[in-house]
Amino acid sequence: MTPVQTDPIRILAVDPALRNTGYAILERTGVKPVCRLHGTIRNKRELSFPGCLAAIHTAISGLLIEWRPSALAIEGVIFVQSYQTAITLGAARGSAILAAAQLGLPVHEYAPRRAKQAVVGRGAASKGQVAFMVRAVLGMTETPDPDAADAIAIGLAHFHAFDAAVARRQPLPCL
Repeated sequence: MTPVQTDPIRILAVDPALRNTGYAILERTGVKPVCRLHGTIRNKRELSFPGCLAAIHTAISGLLIEWRPSALAIEGVIFVQSYQTAITLGAARGSAILAAAQLGLPVHEYAPRRAKQAVVGRGAASKGQVAFMVRAVLGMTETPDPDAADAIAIGLAHFHAFDAAVARRQPLPCL
């Protein structure tokens, strides 16, 4: 039997993208997680590539300083058809990871399929299904926008992985 956790765990979960980076602050004491804050960092089309990266870094740094989470959970690299898309997503991820690294926080990576599996029960779920299930699982009054819902799903995948690591008496792997 796994012991019940009594100290709160707070994490920042991030679904990175150049124009719409989803984020969520999740906290758990005991069994049920709670979403304290969620949203999307929206970068306008006119903003340059470096400008978008700076905006992501600044926003994530602000969330980390304000909420003081114990870790960052981030969506892992996904397979894309275009090398340009892969580079763009990698750079957005890097901006968020750098913000956590500058504060000495551990960073945990979760594949998109794993995050969907944690919330919906299948890795090929649509964004709409993820948003619906995030709302249902957490008992939220409103459905979060799709990017924030994906970030929440990443956070829930982190809690699942944390529980499994505790049960195995092993540490969670970090980037």
